[in-house]
Amino acid sequence: MSFATIYTCANDGEFQGRVTACLAAEGHDVPGLVLGDYIWPVSSAGDVEAAYASALAAGNPHPGGDEAVITDGMILSAVQASAPAPEGAARSSKKR
Repeated sequence: MSFATIYTCANDGEFQGRVTACLAAEGHDVPGLVLGDYIWPVSSAGDVEAAYASALAAGNPHPGGDEAVITDGMILSAVQASAPAPEGAARSSKKR
């Protein structure tokens, strides 16, 4: 895992757009307002980071927008895993 790769992915406009679209599909009324709550956990998900790093190494100029690099399923899985716990519920702690 590379912090530089996570940073680059989290700041990739095409990737941000895809995560925002996922948040909208998941029912967020104003997905752009909650993007900041999700972009870092999604970018640092192991499969997302590895795929992004591999695409960068291969010279892909648009890894965040390329569905062959990071699938919608990968984004959806990471978004769902990063969802805040319901009000009043304890969230299990996990190490990344």
